[in-house]
Amino acid sequence: MSIKYRTKRPDTVMKQIGKSLKPYDDAHPTANIELDRWSNVSVRIRIIDQDFRGKSRSDREMEIWPLFDVLSEDAVADVSMLLLITPEEKDESLASFEFDHPTKSMI
Repeated sequence: MSIKYRTKRPDTVMKQIGKSLKPYDDAHPTANIELDRWSNVSVRIRIIDQDFRGKSRSDREMEIWPLFDVLSEDAVADVSMLLLITPEEKDESLASFEFDHPTKSMI
């Protein structure tokens, strides 16, 4: 699919994070990758991909976190949520619900 920004004007850090996820997006055309700037110090990422089926949480993270090696420490520090789920897990996940219906930030 493509990388979607859930904000009208993605900032530089969000664009850098999105660019770092491009290799995954290219290799997984059915994946749905979304980035949301939750606060000025927090970017939430949700990747919904059928290719996560049968993989543990740590195996899923081992596929994604190395992609962030190209980012600055400050950009990586902004990643406050990395949600890696299958399409079936989307409706069961409280974190996915929070991604769709975020609690108002106190920051």
